Amino acid sequence: MEDFSIRTIVEAVSRGQIRIPAFQRGFVWDPERVAYLMDSIYKSYPFGSLMFWRTKEQLKFDRDLGPFKLPDPKEDYPVDYVLDGQQRVTSIFGVFQTDMKPEIATDWLDIYFDLSAEQTAQDSQFVALPPDQVQKDKHFPLKTLFDTTAYRAATEGMDVDRIKRIDDMQAIFKETKIPVQVSKTEDKATVAIIFERVNRQGVELDTLQLLSAWTWSEEFQLADQFEDLADELRPFGFAGVGGDTDLLLRCCSAVLAGDASPKALMELNGAQVRDQFDTVTNGVKHAVDYLRQNFQAQTLTNLPFVTMLVPLAVFFAVPGNKEASYTGAQRDKINQWFWRTAFARRYSSGVLRNLKTDIAEMAALRDGKPTTLGEFDAAIDPDFFLTNNFSMGNVNTKTFLLMLATRKPESFISGQPIGLAETLKAANRSEFHHMMPKDFLKKSKQEDYGENILANLCFLARADNRKLGGAAPSMYRAHMPQEQAKVDSILGTAVATDLLFRDAYKPFVEKRANDLTLIAKSLCAI
Repeated sequence: MEDFSIRTIVEAVSRGQIRIPAFQRGFVWDPERVAYLMDSIYKSYPFGSLMFWRTKEQLKFDRDLGPFKLPDPKEDYPVDYVLDGQQRVTSIFGVFQTDMKPEIATDWLDIYFDLSAEQTAQDSQFVALPPDQVQKDKHFPLKTLFDTTAYRAATEGMDVDRIKRIDDMQAIFKETKIPVQVSKTEDKATVAIIFERVNRQGVELDTLQLLSAWTWSEEFQLADQFEDLADELRPFGFAGVGGDTDLLLRCCSAVLAGDASPKALMELNGAQVRDQFDTVTNGVKHAVDYLRQNFQAQTLTNLPFVTMLVPLAVFFAVPGNKEASYTGAQRDKINQWFWRTAFARRYSSGVLRNLKTDIAEMAALRDGKPTTLGEFDAAIDPDFFLTNNFSMGNVNTKTFLLMLATRKPESFISGQPIGLAETLKAANRSEFHHMMPKDFLKKSKQEDYGENILANLCFLARADNRKLGGAAPSMYRAHMPQEQAKVDSILGTAVATDLLFRDAYKPFVEKRANDLTLIAKSLCAI
């Protein structure tokens, strides 16, 4: 731990010694938040420590400090890269420095000490103002605090009491010490772990984004390539780079190195990625097509685990303009792996270990070699459908919905196929229906199982949902086609029987849970 004064931070940034690495996001604080930081410093409220990575090696690419273009560091100077606290460092520099003008379009405003503000513990004593709203008799500019000439000019003509108050305020900022934890290492893997744990709450994916910045930035702009790919895949839920970058980086590392770990990514070089990037993009695009065609997954959010895309991209990774193809036996093996991975919650823990195994086995399947892909346990029993509640963001619910989609469900009223593409893409709860409605169960006091268990949910078009409302299931029959064969077909696609119309909840959901279990085991080849 080291203590930095505000002047030290401002001068170090001006020399190019404190820098923002490319893997950090941009400056996002609005002027009011900057003003509140100044108020916290002034009132000695806790505002957090900073974390720097001190190294003699300058990264190939780094980021501007908010709206300010930073100079190159002096030769042989150690460089402090900000791992945690970028918003605070940028705010402090922007408020107190006087040498640089913002060169990047921004809504940056100067911060002023408001001499007219009531001095309370809650209300801020500082405001962010455009020049035309500044009143010299009540707004004192903080940017003059460390510039003797400017400070003297700003206080000229003021009465003694006002100058005393401003001097006291200046003394607080001059004496403030900001705790900084400095990591002095040349090992980038260590820095990756630190950044991952401090900035990203232990999400391993973001380490990949970090490593990409210093591995390829100079010779290959990976982010630009991914942006193009993300645009092409936008209908599948890649709305932009952002968090999706991490998934694409995993795919990239898996295809080129057979390993989706940060270590494997670091060992790649820019030329290798550039030369084989079309193989990576082919793998991702064909994997997306396969997920749509075979599992009705319309967006990333439909997948039980988005990382399921990674091994699949390895299977479909072909160079150039070649067309990815597969045999019926390969399709069966992939589908078995998909369903077992979903039901076993394979990527809930040990993600990197399980991914590495699946990547290797998927590559073996692609190359016609012996493989054990998907040959791991996936215990499935009726309790899966009787104890798990329906929740759109839940892994088990996503697995359940994709499984129901394989039945090609039909409308309860018209008997027409339900538009699964739009239903799953919207992922809207109103497109699903309690087969025995909540109100009915409550009124009939059937409380053996909760109304939201998976065994009580099915696909149902929104219009059908409105017509059926909260009526007893025995009342559904009047809205359905007259032909019994058509009714049986509709119920079959929902994995139900005419037991539904007897209005008895416990026997209905237990029978349906058993039937759903048989289907799940069939999909998993158990």
